[in-house]
Parts: sequence; C-alpha cells; structure tokens
Amino acid sequence: MPPVQNMPPVQNPPTATDTDDAAHPHSSAALHQSTLTENPERLLPGVTLTRGRWMHGWNPEEPKQWRHGGKAIARVNLAVSVFAEFLGFALWAIWSIVVPQLPAAGFVLTVDQMFWLVSVPSLVGATLRIPYTFAVPRFGGRNWTIISALLLIIPAGALAWVVSNPDTSFGILLLVAALAGFGGGNFASSMANISFFYPEAEKGKALGLNAAGGNVGTAAVQFAVPLIIVSGAGIALERAGLIFIPLSLLAAVLAWKFMHNVADASSDSRSFRAALRHRHTWILSIIYIGTFGSFIGYAGAFPTLLAGEFAEIDLSIAFLGALVGSVSRPIGGVLGDRFGGAIVTVVSFAAMILGAIGVIVGLNAHSFGLFFVSFLWLFVFTGIGNGSIYRMIPAIFRATARGADAASTKRIAAACIGIAGAIGAFGGFLIPRTFALSTGATGGIEAALWVFIGVYLAMAALTWVVYCRKSSALASEVV
Repeated sequence: MPPVQNMPPVQNPPTATDTDDAAHPHSSAALHQSTLTENPERLLPGVTLTRGRWMHGWNPEEPKQWRHGGKAIARVNLAVSVFAEFLGFALWAIWSIVVPQLPAAGFVLTVDQMFWLVSVPSLVGATLRIPYTFAVPRFGGRNWTIISALLLIIPAGALAWVVSNPDTSFGILLLVAALAGFGGGNFASSMANISFFYPEAEKGKALGLNAAGGNVGTAAVQFAVPLIIVSGAGIALERAGLIFIPLSLLAAVLAWKFMHNVADASSDSRSFRAALRHRHTWILSIIYIGTFGSFIGYAGAFPTLLAGEFAEIDLSIAFLGALVGSVSRPIGGVLGDRFGGAIVTVVSFAAMILGAIGVIVGLNAHSFGLFFVSFLWLFVFTGIGNGSIYRMIPAIFRATARGADAASTKRIAAACIGIAGAIGAFGGFLIPRTFALSTGATGGIEAALWVFIGVYLAMAALTWVVYCRKSSALASEVV
C-alpha cells in the first residue's frame, strides 16, 4: 500500500483482507475505512489528519515539515500536556497537605496511619507508570490525555466525599488515598507522548519543561489547599477535592480540542527489554531512588512533619520545599552538561547528607529556622540530583553502545528513563514509611534521618565507583 499521504480518495469498500487490522485506529486498514466517511485533511507537508485527530506521516526530524507548521503543532500539544500533567502531580500530592488537616476536621488517626495515607499514593503512582507509558502508542497521546484527565475526577470526588465525614473508617480513607496514584501515572504517559512530537535536537528541552510543569504541581497544591479549605472559623476539606473536578474536565476538553494522536508512534518493547537487561538501567534506577525518590518522599511527608514537630507553624509555608526542589531540577542538567552528571550527582548526595544532619540538629534544638532551612537545602539538592541523572542516562548509554547504531541507543536510553522514573517514584512510599517506623520505634524521626544519611553515603559511593573513579570503565567519558 502506498504511503497514506499520497493515497487518492477511496471509492471502494475495504476488502476482506483488511478486516483483522481495522480494529486498530492507526492501522492502514482503519485509515482506509475512515476515508469512506471523512476526507483526509492535509495538515502540513507530508502529514494527513484523519478522524479522531490522528496524524499520519508525522516526522519532526523532517526539516520542511518541522518549519512549516510542525513546531507549532508540537508546542500546542506540549502546552496542553504540561497543564494535564500539572493537575496529575497536584492530585498525586494532595493527600500530603490534606492529612495534616484531618485532626482539625474531627478525624482521629495515629501517626502511623497518617504516614500510610501520605505514602500509599506514591506506591500506586509508581506502579502505574509502566502501563501508562505503553498506553500512549496503544490509544494515542490525545486520547490517553483525555482519559487520564477524566480519571482524576474519581480520586478528587472520592476525596471530597470521605473527608466530609469524620466517622469514615481508616480503610476507606486508605483506599481513596490510593486512588490519587492515578495522578502519578500521568507523568509517564505525558513524557512518552511528548517524546514523539519533538526532534532529538529539541527533545531534551521539551521533556524538561514537561517534567518541571508536573513537579510544580506538588508545590502548587500544597500552597493552594490551605487557602481553599478555609471556611469561617473552621475548614471545609471537601473543597480540596472538588476544585479538581472542573480543572480535570477543562484538561480533557483542551486535549480533545487541541491535541493530536500520532499514528506512527509505536510501543518500543524491544528497546524496553534491552534496557531491562542492561546493568546500568538498574544502577541508575537505584541512584534515582535517592534523588527523585527523596524529592517526592520528602514532598509528601514535609507538611505532616511540620505539623508534628512544630505545631505552632502555619502549614501554608510547606509548599516551599516542593517548589525549590522543582525549580532546581534544570540546574542539575546545566551543571551536568558542564562538569559531568555523575560528579554533580555525587556532590548532590554529599549536600543532602549535610542537609539531613542540619535537620537532626534543628530537631534536637527545637530550632524551626535551622530545621526549615536544612529541609529546603535537602529539597534543592534532590532537584539538582534529578537533573544531573537525566543528563547521565543518555551519556552512559552512548558510551556503552558497543557498536549499536545511534538511533537504537537513544531508544534504549529513553526506555531506561521510563524504568528509572517508575522505580525512583517508589521512594515516595519508602521515605514516609521510614518516618512512621522511626516515630513508632523511637518517638521521633531522627533515626529515619540517620538511615537516609547512610543510604546517601552508599549511593554517593556507588556513583563514584561506577562512573567517576579513574580506574572505572566510564570515567574517561565524563558521564
């Protein structure tokens, strides 16, 4: 069959041999059938738009196509994607700021139960990241953005329902908190979708903007919820969930109206399997737990820690941790480009150790100023470490390609990013749970912080030995 964009209008019905493929919306048979009811529209050079806003022939590496409208299309899809992912991250993190408010709303919870409510959304979100990645080529980026945005209504509505009744059982609260994990999966599908819209030369910047837009959602929800729930002399916690319903509908409408599905996108299961077999995928994933896992874990636990350790402090300042951790992420990439991502990652772990020690000293002295500044320091270097590792991944896979072609190496590196992103997100579950265990066993969080210091030492040593030590195989590559 000739390329889609060169096909003349179809006059005859599809043959029997087309039947098996017709069920796939971006197969050639489906396109053949769509022309019976809708004439394809030439969108830009080499690209045909068919029913459902499926783009056939999209190739951002083609200069003529990119210059004559392709770049504008990519920007529109990126803008809507950032908004949808922003909402996903915000809903993923919403329990981090709702939980400290539950006692004031009449709920009676133990410290361990509160940390369970904070941590379980991260566990579910991390688990959903892999299937969400493969949903984009299966259903289309536009279609999946609509679906994933509408799915956010479920945890938002359920939250509004359960927090309205202080007699709600802990089991129901935990189930509803787990539903917030839908928002965590959005990151993976959003990143996978945008990767299809940009050429390699501009992909890094686009994915960086997309990721930053999502991360800022964590800070935004922690800033907004304390303001939204104020109701006279009390609080109206249900508003924290209700506000997401119109916003999620808006994201779905914007995706339906302005985004596109890329018919030529395909799930690269071969590259995914190759990345799973590559030892550096697992080394980098472990290291990423220490950076991104720390960011999302501290972001989830920070408001609860503030409420527990310094009850006199207004929780409205809790958002600053997630904010500085988000905006510092690009700095890690810039520093990694200049000095090498591995050495920047090692320095980040060293700085995180200093921050954790500062938090311990602040707790022992009951000095809110030292506690708060030290935690912000921790957040800053989790962000820098996130950015530097994202710089490391493609450099390491180029250096270990062993004769593989450049395109194949890039695809395997992209698969590694997806795997590392999913595994790293489990830190959002592990850190709050460690705080809970520490509090239960010792009555405070200092023991947990010493555990984190030990982990950061081990991860710094691992990064140094594998990627920085002069005698290591990759030291000369300055990854």
